[in-house]
Amino acid sequence: MSDNQNLLAEQRRALILDEVRRRGGVRVNELTRKLNVSDMTVRRDLDALARLGVVEKVHGGAVPVAEASTYEPGFEAKSGLELTAKEDIAKAAAAMATPGTAIGLAGGTTAFALAQQLLDVPDLTVVTNSVRVADVFYNAQRSATAGGPGPRPGAATVVLTGGVRTPSDTLVGPVADAAVRSLHFDVLFLSVHGISVEAGLSTPNLAEAETNRHFVRAARRVVVVADHTKWGMVGLSSFATLDQVDALVTDPGLPEDARAEISEYLPELVVAGEATGATDI
Repeated sequence: MSDNQNLLAEQRRALILDEVRRRGGVRVNELTRKLNVSDMTVRRDLDALARLGVVEKVHGGAVPVAEASTYEPGFEAKSGLELTAKEDIAKAAAAMATPGTAIGLAGGTTAFALAQQLLDVPDLTVVTNSVRVADVFYNAQRSATAGGPGPRPGAATVVLTGGVRTPSDTLVGPVADAAVRSLHFDVLFLSVHGISVEAGLSTPNLAEAETNRHFVRAARRVVVVADHTKWGMVGLSSFATLDQVDALVTDPGLPEDARAEISEYLPELVVAGEATGATDI
């Protein structure tokens, strides 16, 4: 970790979380030395991470929260993690969206960040099972029409599936499945709970896994948008193998050994925020 006193709180907390997960626990005095910040700053950061439910504070430090394969954090908890990475991933992924095409946008906090970037891509048809994603487009349209009679030129046509709402504000179940399997997408942007060689793409929610299977089957091209912390995580149910994925958009925190593994399965890796940008593999 870098000795940089001017790190933003978000960056500092991401570094702390990585260290906790990598080592299985950290002490406050170790973090103060590595980050070159005060004891009070580290404790505030640990308090913030504990509120998000990703670390557990113990005497003198913190340990990772033991997550069962069925554990599904809520949208608010996930939205506070890896904010810079998600924004960079969203910008890179939005550049892969072609004006005038039909896209699927499955739920998740990275998909939510992507939706905000897609507002500038004209004439999209967007099918989503995320209430939060649909709200992004709806609120943008409402703001644009507040002073005029009609929608702004090039505004996306948005279709929100029905279904049962999950803790991450995603609609799943038979109603969502029926809506998705009758459609065809030029590209699917998919935010995931976990990604690994053995389990492929996975989620802790069985119903969400089934809906995601229909999304994957309906797409000509599948693009996974996931920050580096999702690599190696495995949820209860797998819904796609890596050879069903055309591209992964991630951040520079993804380790080199993981990139090498991914190169055996995926045609394209985009590391958002790196000078080299995309890597065809």
